[in-house]
Amino acid sequence: MTLDDKFNKLKENLKSMDRVIIAFSGGVDSTFLLKAASQAGLSEILAVTGVSESLPQDELSFAREFTSSLDVKHRTIVTEELKDTNYANNPPDRCYYCKKDLFSRLRKIAKEEKYSFILDGTNADDAYEWRPGRRAAQEEGVKSPLLDASLSKKEIRDISRRFGLPTWDKPATPCLSSRFQYGQRITAEALERVSRAEVFIKKIGIREFRVRDHSEVARIEVLPEEFRIFMNNTVRNEVVSFLKSIGYKYVTLDLQGFRSGSANEVLTEINSKDSRGQGVEGSSGNLQRIPEPSNP
Repeated sequence: MTLDDKFNKLKENLKSMDRVIIAFSGGVDSTFLLKAASQAGLSEILAVTGVSESLPQDELSFAREFTSSLDVKHRTIVTEELKDTNYANNPPDRCYYCKKDLFSRLRKIAKEEKYSFILDGTNADDAYEWRPGRRAAQEEGVKSPLLDASLSKKEIRDISRRFGLPTWDKPATPCLSSRFQYGQRITAEALERVSRAEVFIKKIGIREFRVRDHSEVARIEVLPEEFRIFMNNTVRNEVVSFLKSIGYKYVTLDLQGFRSGSANEVLTEINSKDSRGQGVEGSSGNLQRIPEPSNP
């Protein structure tokens, strides 16, 4: 199947859904999905962004600007995952509790306002990664049109570039809670600290990076070709000084360089089904309207 075939399949699938809610984070996948839906001729689209301490502020600003540019209805809802100790204690399946909270709220909106489907931006590559949030999506009847069209991340970026979407080469932007090591408790104060650290480092001109929080230690991941930036005495001293001023006692540069999802390197005994996201391969199939939620 060619890339154009996949995209046409996606649009046909979307058009048949009529009235949808799209979980819109402003990332590469959900931005592309929203654009495709806006071209598919649906009766109504509602983009909803979950707002909490774990959402970087610039992501919310982009979500508002982009939905406005498409003339798509946009709504923000406040999620409260930090109140759930299952989430705040930061287990390996932390994302399940976050998505469960978000999708259950979207389900309530869909029921009250008579939307037929809830959609997320899961793509074909996600089927082979650790994605605990997929279980929550399946429990709440959320559909994944990009996955059903077998669109990979690279293909999504390629079509996004063709459309001129600003996200076509945007680095992955997972929630700020992903900066913490499993088992390390997540608090609003800790999220604020890591957010401030990343905003500061972005200002020195580094585009793709993470500040991994290890309580007293900030472990900075950047691409190896950007190590040289930190070899500049002025830059290094500024970074160290700022990160210490917001509470870190030690500031380190990870010599392995940036890699997405490095916290998952400690997960060594996950069975093959779970590592694909709780049976994500089963999400394709005949369309079904939003079912009653199943017991987890």
